[in-house]
Amino acid sequence: MRTLLKGARLLDPASGLDEVGDLLLEDGRIAARGGDLDPKDCQVEDCRGWVAAPGLVDMHVHLRDPGQTHKEDLFSACRAAAAGGVTSLLAMPNTSPPMDDPSLVRDLLERARQADATVYTTACATRGMRGEDCPDFAALKEAGAIALSDDGRPVANACCLLEALQAGEELGLTVAAHCEDLDLARGGLMNQGETARQLGVKAVPPAAEDCGVARELAAAASIGARVHICHVSTAGSVALIRDAKRRGVRVTAETCPHYLLLTDRALESMDADYRMNPPLGSEADRLALIEGLRDGALDAISTDHAPHTPEEKGDFFTAPNGSIGMETSLAAVLTALDGRLSLSQVIEKMSAAPARILGIPAGTLAVGAPADVVVFDPEEKWTVDPARLHGKSRNTPFKGMELTGRVKLTFSRGRRVFG
Repeated sequence: MRTLLKGARLLDPASGLDEVGDLLLEDGRIAARGGDLDPKDCQVEDCRGWVAAPGLVDMHVHLRDPGQTHKEDLFSACRAAAAGGVTSLLAMPNTSPPMDDPSLVRDLLERARQADATVYTTACATRGMRGEDCPDFAALKEAGAIALSDDGRPVANACCLLEALQAGEELGLTVAAHCEDLDLARGGLMNQGETARQLGVKAVPPAAEDCGVARELAAAASIGARVHICHVSTAGSVALIRDAKRRGVRVTAETCPHYLLLTDRALESMDADYRMNPPLGSEADRLALIEGLRDGALDAISTDHAPHTPEEKGDFFTAPNGSIGMETSLAAVLTALDGRLSLSQVIEKMSAAPARILGIPAGTLAVGAPADVVVFDPEEKWTVDPARLHGKSRNTPFKGMELTGRVKLTFSRGRRVFG
């Protein structure tokens, strides 16, 4: 199938492209781009007034597959991804069982061949994510893993952390760090601030994240290794990462749409859909995150897509942390960063940069590249209705919100998977 995207604003930060033109998709690749292409035997899509950009790369996704597929599974997650313009995603390893065995990695990636997005996976940094000893990293890479993490928890043993960081250097694996001091965070349900005080809810101090970030930065710096910091949510963490970059530490970092658009005041409703880990922070944290994206302290935007059932989220005090996010990520970011980052900068943070960090073939509209494309209307406003989302779970923190920017078409390896 040959598809011609006609008259779109072609936006490709990786190659500096920003112009109105046509994009030809053929045999899973971008075959041509430019003004007024006229190939024969094509499916033509009129994209005038819309933007065509590299498909989004979400480097932080909980598929819940294997073992928790009542919440989400590989295929439902990729349908949600496609509806949000996400064409490549990195799965986190805290499945049941955890992703610490090469056979689990191979099984997931084999099944993913039929999904509506390209799936990559992280393997566990420690066996069973228990923080006590490390798995066979070389075997996990051979099976197809491209990253290491114990996400959902920090790597408990600093010796194991250093071993994973060293293996990352030797094997070319991205080490994705969940930064949290569990002693400081223990029992907390939301950010330590005025809202928690008013509600009388036990809270998590920002130092829980900041101390975790400081440990990871120090560990990476001590051996000259590369480290990626997950889901940054505090002003303190942004400052630590910015300083580390100035000192030459090889660190990259991500934040998430909910930290850019919401604050802990959303929890005044005592609705567990607004509970995540790390928790929503203060307005000062939100503004610091935006500034971190502006000045390069933060490199990427991911979703930390974490599905849970309505029953699990029904009680504020006992509910698990996490929210879904792939289907709303582009719109939430465009809404949050309107006037703060350019459209090109947004696509860089959500596509080219995460592809670069992970070392995967994605994040560009260059001729010959995989035909992963999102087409969206940057001006269209829409209201998030959880019942109309495409995944299994409905725990979105953006429910009922009006967002700006709507995905119209998504192509994964040239195949139309949404729109």
